[in-house]
Amino acid sequence: MHHRENPKMTSLDDQTCPEGNMFSMVEESNYFNQESEVSEFFSGRKILITGGSGFLGRLILEKLLRSCPKIERIYLFMRGKKQKDMQTRFKEYFNDIVFDRLREEQKDVEKKIVLIESDMNELNLGMSERDSERIKDTEVIFHCAASVRFNETLRFIINVNVRATRDLLLLAREMPNLKVFTYVSTAYSQCIYERIEEKFYIPPFKTEDIIKLTEILNDDQLNFITPELLGKCPNTYTYSKAICEDTVRQYSRGLPTCIVRPSSVLAAEKDPIAGWINNFYGLTGVAIGVGLGIIRVMNINKELFHDIIPADYVVNNIIVSTWDTAKKGSISPVITNFDKDDESLTVDAEEIPIYNIVSSVQNPVDWNYCILKLLEVASNMPFSKCLWYPFFLGLKNEYFVYLSIILLHWIPGLIVDSLAFLVGRKPRLLNIYRKLHKLTNVMNFFTTHQWEFSNDNVSKLWNKLSVVDKNKFFFNISDLDWDSYFLSYGKGARVFLLNDPLETINDAKIFHKRLRIIHYTTGIVLLILLLWGLYLLLKFLYASLLSF
Repeated sequence: MHHRENPKMTSLDDQTCPEGNMFSMVEESNYFNQESEVSEFFSGRKILITGGSGFLGRLILEKLLRSCPKIERIYLFMRGKKQKDMQTRFKEYFNDIVFDRLREEQKDVEKKIVLIESDMNELNLGMSERDSERIKDTEVIFHCAASVRFNETLRFIINVNVRATRDLLLLAREMPNLKVFTYVSTAYSQCIYERIEEKFYIPPFKTEDIIKLTEILNDDQLNFITPELLGKCPNTYTYSKAICEDTVRQYSRGLPTCIVRPSSVLAAEKDPIAGWINNFYGLTGVAIGVGLGIIRVMNINKELFHDIIPADYVVNNIIVSTWDTAKKGSISPVITNFDKDDESLTVDAEEIPIYNIVSSVQNPVDWNYCILKLLEVASNMPFSKCLWYPFFLGLKNEYFVYLSIILLHWIPGLIVDSLAFLVGRKPRLLNIYRKLHKLTNVMNFFTTHQWEFSNDNVSKLWNKLSVVDKNKFFFNISDLDWDSYFLSYGKGARVFLLNDPLETINDAKIFHKRLRIIHYTTGIVLLILLLWGLYLLLKFLYASLLSF
């Protein structure tokens, strides 16, 4: 089996259907007579989306407009750039293949989108007073905007993630018709704990205090104290997200609010396009590096679960969570208990529900499975521009990792760059490895630690849905076939990230076979040279002993 045995691997539907069937016979008979409750809620609504140009924000916009065609208006925050005005940027943005299906089904759908110029790095969201007034008729807010780079400077990430969240919530308080505020966090916001439940935790720093600190100190001072501020947090991203959740708790009092925490988000499984992805974050960056024959070793405990989730499951969960929270209405959150032992703030889930959208509870996969599937995909659908035959070592021991990096990354990189220099080409491989090692270094914390998540709220939410909405807004991870998913994920990475069409696979396989011959031939030659060197060394030592 590829999957690790887990007694908790149960379907969300198993809790209500003893046979484990997705829908009961009664539900099936009523299927065609039902309307989508979720879609109906969004009918006629005025919606605000931040981070719409990002991966999840883009998919949320597409899914909302396509699945809820009666939406009246969507305010889309977009940052202007010096080279291009906002309208030009939007035309390029909306021309993305991910919107093809939407444009086919709704010809003039872009007329529902109203662009609002905004910059999350600026105070008060970088918005004009006119635009601030313009969006006050908003009824639903999806706050997806965030800097997701792990090694971002503290000042920038606090401005974009924490201060912007506070300012948006202050603006939300002035929206008289607001029905719900949804904040998209991350399942790793509380990664300093081994068990992460669907509740609030003590933040590493108070919202106003960290904002004031970034205003008072200069860059050098902030950079100097950053390691001390982070404490057990592995990077500035998770640090800021932990504070952000408490920011939402503080400033959303009286507003219907929910927080969605997805784990590591990968390509869409099927909606709107199977395998669609537009970023190199996390496992995707590793997959591309391995497939190109560049990344050959990483610090990984292959026995640990790797919590990954397809993007369309996350998007559907976000939309349904928003619907359910709005149904409950406004309840002012109050801390009901403070437990110093686990340093958590226990808040009744009915007040500000938190949803851990994860895979490791119902349908876990470990790192070993992920690595094997990536190598399988790289073999069956090799990239056209491989640098070397793909192989990979996931090592737990740090010293073996460092030694292997020298042998398998730095030395080959030095040789290739030296040859490139001699023939008049620009040396690039060592520079590529420097960038890749920055990626792998920030990932080490997540490839060598294990978390136990709870997702009871997600389970309950799924069981609330009608048959129609379970089909339309699917997010039951128990239904996902990982073998099939990794195949579409590999295709998506190849086509959408490397612009390497599937038509080139046959030619790539021929090239792949040549690389395999070169790889094993080189390995055999190096092994022979190593054994010959050991033989000469032993021969020399033996002769030296005889001379005494």
